[in-house]
Amino acid sequence: QVQLVESGGGLVQAGGSLRLSCAASGRTGSSAVMGWFRQGPGKERELVSATSRSGAITYYADSVKGRFTISRDNAKNTVYLQMNSLRPEDTAVYYCAAGAMSWQGGLLARMRDEYDYWGQGTQVTVSS
Repeated sequence: QVQLVESGGGLVQAGGSLRLSCAASGRTGSSAVMGWFRQGPGKERELVSATSRSGAITYYADSVKGRFTISRDNAKNTVYLQMNSLRPEDTAVYYCAAGAMSWQGGLLARMRDEYDYWGQGTQVTVSS
């Protein structure tokens, strides 16, 4: 069983930056596809970004392309989400997730049910 703990959320003004971290414990998650999801008030949870097992391949939702960067340090069992040029519509609870699925061109990484482990979430609030 893998435990995921997010950190780094907070309140930031529009145009600012935050870096989210997701630390895995229990056992190494270096072989897992990692994803960041977010859920705003009254909205469904949506995939923001994902990265392959090695971290060499990434996926970004159109709404965050060019602004967010996902990365991972497998030696530290940690995945990051660097968020720049934040907008009020980025306000949400951000969740880290891990899955044992293959990348398959990113197809499975975009499916919420493919992820086996989830963090508790960290709040990101972007003010105008």
